[in-house]
Formats: sequence, structure tokens, C-alpha cells
Amino acid sequence: MTSLNLIRVPVATNALARWAGERGWARGHGRVAAFDEGRALHHLLSEILGPGVLRPFRMLVPPRRTQGNLYGYSKLDAVALHAAARAHALPDHLSVLSLDRLEGKPMPNIWRVGQRLGFDLRVRPIRRLRSEWSTPSGEKISQGSEIDAFLLEVLRQHPTAPDGMVEENRTREVVYLDWLAQRLAPAAELNRSTSRLARFRRTRVSRGNSGLEGPDATIHGTLTVTDSAAFAGLLARGVGRHRAYGYGMLLLRPPNRPAPER
Repeated sequence: MTSLNLIRVPVATNALARWAGERGWARGHGRVAAFDEGRALHHLLSEILGPGVLRPFRMLVPPRRTQGNLYGYSKLDAVALHAAARAHALPDHLSVLSLDRLEGKPMPNIWRVGQRLGFDLRVRPIRRLRSEWSTPSGEKISQGSEIDAFLLEVLRQHPTAPDGMVEENRTREVVYLDWLAQRLAPAAELNRSTSRLARFRRTRVSRGNSGLEGPDATIHGTLTVTDSAAFAGLLARGVGRHRAYGYGMLLLRPPNRPAPER
């Protein structure tokens, strides 16, 4: 079985923004201008290492700092990634990523069924419409559109009284944890009592020539492994959509512990 490796490489955030701007990946859509860090990193990593070589990944930047750490999973170890970077990296890439400080460690090949693991996970909790749908106000939303999982439940179940969801304990956190539990199965079971929505905001991301606005959530929690092989595959694949753009990476930690500051 091919081992999965956890990789870390420092990133200069200001240099990343400049590099993306020079490539034309920092333009706004319509009247909304925004820099999509995930898209910039997606292109940068693909140019240096190849498409999908370091995926899923997660960028973590301490408050008020201009240098962060990029973490990601790869089937290649640090030695092989160093070799690829030496062969393919351009000088402007080196101003963004400190490739000489790239390091990694092998992840376990076997996960014990019943093993409890803490996690820190950034996701876009969305659902894609399987067919065209009309909102209670008559607005038509096309097939394949991405909609916030919480908003979709509000519109479908409580179109005239959204506050009724709170009365039924269908809060945003509860809906997102339901969404996550579905995506962990059958590899792992979400431990609801020790899992929470740690951060939430709405962000606009850039995909191709269009911008998508939607939920951006960080969930801290605990899971229990229920299928060893499936869980190894889940780590390598990631959770949810937009996994190639900085979402869906399960960063593991001891169970029932707060996520460390990075």
C-alpha cells in the first residue's frame, strides 16, 4: 500500500498575492473584487509539482502575520517533492514558497477500527441541485447549482418562518454537522457531542471565469474510525467539494482537545 505523507511548506502571503495578480488571477467578478487564495495556491502547486500531487491542502496563517504554513497530503514523500520542485520551479515560485524548508512525515497505513481521532477541517458545506428548483419566492435555480446546505434546508422546510428551524434545534451548526456526518460515512462516525462549528463566514471564490459565493466553515471535532481502508482513502481524497482549492483536508489531532494555534 502506498503511504500517504503529511507535507508542510512555508508560504509568503504577500508574495502569493503579487504572483496571482501578475497572472491575472486576482481580478474581481462584476463589482466584487477579491483575491482567491485557494485558486492561487491551486495553480502554484500544479505548476511546481504537477496537478493533484499535493491535495487536499490547507493554508494556515497566524493573525497579523505575512507568512503562513501550507499543509497537504501527498503520495510522494518530502525527498521526491524536493526533486520535483528543483526540476520545475521558476524563480518567481521561489519567492512564494520556501521550498528549501519543505518537510514531511508518513501517515499510518492502517487505522484501527474504533480509533478516536480529533480533527480540524475547513469545508464549503454545500449541496448541488440534481434538477432545476424554484425557491418559495419563485426564483429559479438551475440544475447543478451549489447552495449552502443550511440555506437550502431553510428554504425547503421553513420557507415562511426560518426561525422555526432554531425552535426545532435545526441550527446552522446542527445542519453542517449532519452534512459532515454523511460525508465521513462509511469511513468514520462523527462524534456529535465533541464536535462544533468553530468558525463561519461567507466568501466568494473564483472558478474559471465566474465567481461563486457561499459558506466557508471550520469544524473542530472528534470522529471514530469505522472502516480502516475507507478512512485512509478519505484522508487522501478529502471531504466535500472544492478540495483542489484549500478545502476538505482533515488535519488530525488528539481527540477531545482544542485545535492548536498555528
